[in-house]
Order: sequence, then structure tokens, then C-alpha cells
Amino acid sequence: MPKSALPPLPQAGKLPESEKITINLGFVDLGHIDLLVREGFYSNRSDFIRTAIRNQIDRHAETVRQVVTRKSVHLGLRQITRAELEAAQAAGERLNLRILGLAVMDTDVTAELARETIQGLTILGAFHASDAVKAALADRMS
Repeated sequence: MPKSALPPLPQAGKLPESEKITINLGFVDLGHIDLLVREGFYSNRSDFIRTAIRNQIDRHAETVRQVVTRKSVHLGLRQITRAELEAAQAAGERLNLRILGLAVMDTDVTAELARETIQGLTILGAFHASDAVKAALADRMS
């Protein structure tokens, strides 16, 4: 996604419920979806796509559960606060964060603090942080 298309960082207490994505579909696949919508199986194209995604996630739920357990992955929303990073810094700790879902870096976290305290960052989903923090952590993200 181009930087200009990134959504603004959420305000405190106003975290997003979803992330917008764009997909390309072949005309035949799109025709099948439209047919199922027209026949009343789904309310619209988005409803069909969300249902298909949820069905695939359910199909692979055991694999996801095993990976989350094995790799100590945080599932869902993970807010990274300045206080948390300052506590890690004071304790001389470096964090390895693994997140499946949405990671939100508080807006008061400086690039320097993030770089000093975050050793590794793996995000499967979306990451909301300032451009400066993202740049500071670019070599630590996988």
C-alpha cells in the first residue's frame, strides 16, 4: 500500500475495527460471486468475501493455534505504549514482539525509544505507527 494511502493513526480510545484491503478477481470468479449475491446467499460481494475468508481461517484454526502457542504470538489487538517501552528500557530488556492482528504503537513513542527497546518485530496483519518509528524499526521487522 503506498504511504499516501495509509490510514491515519488512531486517536487514543478510537482503535479501528477493521483494515481495508483491495483484491483483484478474475471476471468468472466475480460473476460467480454476483450470481450468489443475486440469488440471496449473500447480501453483497463483501459479505461473500468475508464469509470465504472466515471459512478458510476456521479450516486452518488448529494450525494457527499451534503457531500462536509455539511462537508466543499475541493474537488480536496489541497496543505498544511508551510506558511499556520505558519499563523495558529501565530493566535493560529488549523486546521481541510477535503479533497476529493489529499492532498499534502509541503516538508518543519516539523512534529512538522504539529502536532502543525493540529487538525484533513480527506482525501478521497491520501495524499503525508513525513513519519515523516504522523507519527506525525497518531492519528489525520480519
